[in-house]
Amino acid sequence: MIGFLGAAWLWVKAAHIIFVIFWMAGLFMLPRFFVYHQESVAGSSEDARWIERETRLIRIILNPSMIIVWLLGLALALNIGAFSQGWFHAKLLFVLALSGYHGWMSGYAKKLARGEQPLADRKLRMLNEVPGAAAAVIVILAVVRPF
Repeated sequence: MIGFLGAAWLWVKAAHIIFVIFWMAGLFMLPRFFVYHQESVAGSSEDARWIERETRLIRIILNPSMIIVWLLGLALALNIGAFSQGWFHAKLLFVLALSGYHGWMSGYAKKLARGEQPLADRKLRMLNEVPGAAAAVIVILAVVRPF
């Protein structure tokens, strides 16, 4: 592939996909953790374990993966001149929304750590579908490039 990445383009693309998988796995796990966390008694040892699990998932997997996905994705986009293409604008919008969802989930973990439970288990289970739907749209936009 021609561009500033040269022969490294395929390696960068592979790394981007690998870290997308890590990020998505974390986004699927976190709301499920929340459902189980909300079943524990606030202040209990089980509550403390869920807080630790959620914090580690966010700090060790989710945040680094999202940052790497963004850096590699922007490098790939610059390499192919994607910023002038309609499919990329749509994809970027969905990735921004998914990043916002990530931030919201991180904030919800902090609320649970404080003993707050603003959402019912059913709503958390429904929120678990957000990353899957977003990923489907993003993949279609990136692979099919419909416009």
